[in-house]
Amino acid sequence: MPPELSARVPAEQRGSGRDDVRLLVTRGTEVSHHAFRELPGQVRAGDVLVVNTSATLPAAVNGRVGGERVVVHFSTRGEDGRWAVELRAPGGSGATGPRPGGPAGAVVRLPGGRELVLEEPMGGVLSAGNASPTTRSRRTPGHTPALAPGGTEAGPAEAGAGEAAGAVEAGPSEAGAVGRGTVEAGATEVGAVEGGTAEAGAGARGAVERGPVGAGPASGARLWWARVPEGVPGLLRRYGRPIRYGYTERDQPLSAYQTVFAVAAPDGSGSAEMPSAARPFTAALVAELVSRGVQFAPLSLDTGVASAEAHEPPYPERFSVPPTTAWLVNAARAAGGRVIAVGTTAVRALESAVDAAGVVRPVSGWTDLVVTPRRGVRVVDGLLTGLHEPEASHLLMLEAVAGREALRRGYEAALERRYLWHEFGDVHLLLPDEERNAPDCSSNVK
Repeated sequence: MPPELSARVPAEQRGSGRDDVRLLVTRGTEVSHHAFRELPGQVRAGDVLVVNTSATLPAAVNGRVGGERVVVHFSTRGEDGRWAVELRAPGGSGATGPRPGGPAGAVVRLPGGRELVLEEPMGGVLSAGNASPTTRSRRTPGHTPALAPGGTEAGPAEAGAGEAAGAVEAGPSEAGAVGRGTVEAGATEVGAVEGGTAEAGAGARGAVERGPVGAGPASGARLWWARVPEGVPGLLRRYGRPIRYGYTERDQPLSAYQTVFAVAAPDGSGSAEMPSAARPFTAALVAELVSRGVQFAPLSLDTGVASAEAHEPPYPERFSVPPTTAWLVNAARAAGGRVIAVGTTAVRALESAVDAAGVVRPVSGWTDLVVTPRRGVRVVDGLLTGLHEPEASHLLMLEAVAGREALRRGYEAALERRYLWHEFGDVHLLLPDEERNAPDCSSNVK
């Protein structure tokens, strides 16, 4: 990706508003170019747009480790009250750079006289420990040795959660994005792990090797579990700012990182980084889409801190698919409507709530699902997303939705037409080939 194609400021500072970005449409393998305001012409009545309502947190806070200045990125709150944090090195321009993780026991002084203590790396082997084949073990950050010991068991998920696990397998071509070995991961619950094999729920069976997930080896791990002071949401509100990466030109207010769908959680939880695919939507555009018969289905997935340098696969994240959304999606599919996810976070959450028969169940919990071409998608027909760098593991998800050839053609066109990358950039709508999928299409007649 040419560095000059990074979007350095929000669209409203480059043009006339948030929706003043370009829309690349890949329909099957055919590519077309539009303004984002033309989105209503690309979808149709009966389609459902699934949106992430997680609000973005001001998750970056200045701190000190001894005499060293650091920036603390608060990523994920575990079930035991600890937070997964990343320590970054402050840069001269106001952005940050990578810093070695740890060490264990390091005390980070925060504003207001508060402190956090680094305890252990987040990561380790994707394993729930040895259990009988008939026993399922919940895997939640802050609970199991795989992610962070010492937590307490969360309550059981709603009906169907045990089958919301889709198999995720990383074949040889995908190993670089997922990690050494292969991983088969489910949502909220995982099957028994015994003798180095795992089963991930009904319809997703298959022995796989245990592979590392998340931060990997303890040495140099990026994210660490930290014992934190009480009231982290209040600390962030008072002293925090949005996480900013080096390709952006300057700091932006928190409002620039909130989507029109963002809803503040009562407990102060939210996303460390913006669910950015929904950023170009405005209230007026939502109203126009609704007036044309397009429905919106909300869910939430609290995103953790991604790596701007290493492009690891996503960590386990907290998500919730409410009953209304499950009903809307199932009803739309039954009526022939398309389910279009707004953002990779919406794909991850929705695919974590679908059973082997393709039925979406209401469920809340944690998901470690990584969508790859081998796993495929069970309920998502299309995807609206940003443009992702070549190393990004999200490209595997895009390939699972649209296919490799569609992705190749779309990205060639994006480079040729100088589309802008990253959270303030242009967007890409991936849709199925309608003629190929139409049962009465003449091209399908033998």
